[in-house]
Amino acid sequence: MPNIVMIVAIVVLALFYLLYVRLIKCRNKVHESMADVDVQLKKRYDLIPNMLQMAAKFMEHEKNLMKELTELRTRAMQSSFVASPKEKMELEKMLNEKLQEFKISLENYPDLKSNQTMITAMQSMNEVEEHIAAARRFYNANVNELKNMVEIFPSSLVASVLGISYEKTPFFEVSEAERKPIDAKDYFK
Repeated sequence: MPNIVMIVAIVVLALFYLLYVRLIKCRNKVHESMADVDVQLKKRYDLIPNMLQMAAKFMEHEKNLMKELTELRTRAMQSSFVASPKEKMELEKMLNEKLQEFKISLENYPDLKSNQTMITAMQSMNEVEEHIAAARRFYNANVNELKNMVEIFPSSLVASVLGISYEKTPFFEVSEAERKPIDAKDYFK
């Protein structure tokens, strides 16, 4: 009888340890994917001033838009994904909206649109945006895996004992403004 109790205890401890390891790996993957998103956002932050500088020569009328973009970029760079993911995500949503406005306003400047440097910068921006989208998908997949581990029995027991949660790791979601179709005529009033 003592051997059976000992075997059951060893099996329970082994199961606890395996679930613990899996939970820690999931949590670390979420942190890794946060860092991947930050790397892609840094590329965007580095590209924005160059685009604005090139466009400034042509776009005297859009100074307010460029000023807002610059301010949002600065605020977004200063916010920390780990410290406040929701704030970081909100700033990124606002920055995305302003970048869309900027891209649409470029249509009014055929000289700027045909400038090879600006074309290259816009292509780079599109590439960076695709990388950001991929990094966000990776992040969301990892958050989903952690959420499942924390909510599904028996790993939920291990997570509650260890104090592991997904509350500080929200999903990247599309804002209401981004869900609406873009109508370019709204930007040319």
